[in-house]
Amino acid sequence: MYIELFQNLGLSKNEAELYEALLELGEASVSKLNQKTNINRRNIYDVLNRMMEKGLVFVVIGSGENRYKPVDPRKLKEFILEKQRMLDEQLESLDQLYKTKPKTNEVFVYRGPEGWKNYMRDILRVNKPTYFIGAKGLWLEERVKNFFPKFHTQASKQKIPFFTLFDWEIQTECPEILPYVKTNYKFLPPEYSTKGGVDIFGDYVCVLSDLSIRKFEEDFTFTVMVNPTIAESFRLWFRYLWDTCPPSPNEVISSQP
Repeated sequence: MYIELFQNLGLSKNEAELYEALLELGEASVSKLNQKTNINRRNIYDVLNRMMEKGLVFVVIGSGENRYKPVDPRKLKEFILEKQRMLDEQLESLDQLYKTKPKTNEVFVYRGPEGWKNYMRDILRVNKPTYFIGAKGLWLEERVKNFFPKFHTQASKQKIPFFTLFDWEIQTECPEILPYVKTNYKFLPPEYSTKGGVDIFGDYVCVLSDLSIRKFEEDFTFTVMVNPTIAESFRLWFRYLWDTCPPSPNEVISSQP
């Protein structure tokens, strides 16, 4: 019932199964745990030892077979907080190490909502003007919209300029994205709406496909190219599109790309 939750919190599958079994039984011997979970007895001993090291179970020594009890589930929160503290202590040096190895002339693929969040973190990390061609309001897509407010707040704090060429349909199908953008956006003519999109920032060019207004395909992926020459070419093409794109009634321009 809770095994998937425990695994998401960092426990192995066997640790999750044994912890759930102990919560249900209160306390149990290895024999009882073997019957309850069908995990091999030798493996149970090994897993219980690791769980004791983590402070998740403790042993009750008796005249017969030792029995094991689980700690209060609130210990799991301490477990997560301790991991976060350890990461926080090293995060700055890890970030510096990451930045000393710049990505140049690379092509890779991001997949799914977590890949999308990584892409948005890339925008914040690169911290350069960002250009969107064929934008479709994907920041508000159901699977990633909860991440967007944090991203938007940080991007505003960093004062990252956004220049956006929206698909024409945004005006009727997703106008709620416009207050977030506020300025520096235009609409492509309706005959130029597509299922694709291109985003450019720094040396990055992200190519997205199989899109519709405010929606990705179920198992979406997108290709990321890191190449200064390609990125500069796309920025030049963006400026051409921007200059030739007809003005819209609500167009608000505060600066030029």
